[in-house]
Amino acid sequence: MRQRQGSVVLDKRIKTWNFFFWENGKRRSKKIGTVSQYPTKASAWRAAKPLRDAVENKVRVANTAPTVSILIEQYRAERMPQRYSTRRSYEAWFRNHIIPRWGNCVLVELQARAVELWLDSLSLSGRSKSSLRGLLRALWDYAQWRGDVSIQRNPMELVAIKGGTRRIHKPHSLTAEEFQKLLAHLREPFRTIALVSVCFGLRISECLGLRWSDVDWLDFKLHIRRGIVRQRVGETKTEYSNRPLSIDAGMLEVLKSLKQASQFPTNEGWMFAAPVKLGRLPWSADAVNDAYCKAAKAAEIAPVSTHSMRHTYRSWLDAVGTPIAVQQKLMRHADIRTTMNIYGDVVTDEMAVASGKVTRLALNGR
Repeated sequence: MRQRQGSVVLDKRIKTWNFFFWENGKRRSKKIGTVSQYPTKASAWRAAKPLRDAVENKVRVANTAPTVSILIEQYRAERMPQRYSTRRSYEAWFRNHIIPRWGNCVLVELQARAVELWLDSLSLSGRSKSSLRGLLRALWDYAQWRGDVSIQRNPMELVAIKGGTRRIHKPHSLTAEEFQKLLAHLREPFRTIALVSVCFGLRISECLGLRWSDVDWLDFKLHIRRGIVRQRVGETKTEYSNRPLSIDAGMLEVLKSLKQASQFPTNEGWMFAAPVKLGRLPWSADAVNDAYCKAAKAAEIAPVSTHSMRHTYRSWLDAVGTPIAVQQKLMRHADIRTTMNIYGDVVTDEMAVASGKVTRLALNGR
């Protein structure tokens, strides 16, 4: 009882009353007033009521708030995102960082200073630290939504991260000459995967998720309707990713040739179906990445990853003089700030012209 309510003690040396209480296993004190203000211990005790109430409230919250591990289990059941790639990322953060450090702690122990010092101690990029902070913020919001803790300002909003938007390794964008060298060392279907990725700026999940029915052969359009991550089919990253893209005539011929040579050319067949899977699934992203790495080494150029194609597409849009507003639409970013801090709008013709220029760079190197 005394630990919960605290105690009033007189400092006989300087004649002051002090309120002593326990916080996180450590004894703390706050000055109440002097003996001249409060002649008796009873009066000092009454004056300490606001402090006693605050201590009791903290104890009550600490006793009712769940541990971080328990909260994560509840979060998984009720609020975990459904998109497979997002769930996979969250689980990695939980398993490798949050649970080992905070799993046995009560949620209210996740305060700004402690979390900021912890993040500073991690050998991760600023972007990764931002992701961890964002996930801890989501847990705090979830706990308030459930009523596990009182509604208050989320303490994770106070956590500052230096270089939170910086990458440790700058993504590699290929020149037109380097891309031609890479193509020369890629066999099918990896050659066409590279062409499709760089001509449309697709994420590898979107590229491998293409079916033949996504190609509008008459209207020269490519529809992005799904993504595939770790061989699990799901939705695209955002609703803006679903915008149809213009297909240049040269690229359309490449796709026709691929379909004619395909073992699985039906409308519902995967564009890049894997023969070892009997066409039931496309090639995996890991297989594509391995093919790129081997081809880059053979071509004697810098290492290339699947995401290098999307960065190359963005660089080439710049190189052919594409307006930034058109770039946003072609990159299918929800916010133009993701592309660049400029706003604007575009018409379809401009998008088709820009896409055609990039395709000719990819096919001809000019």
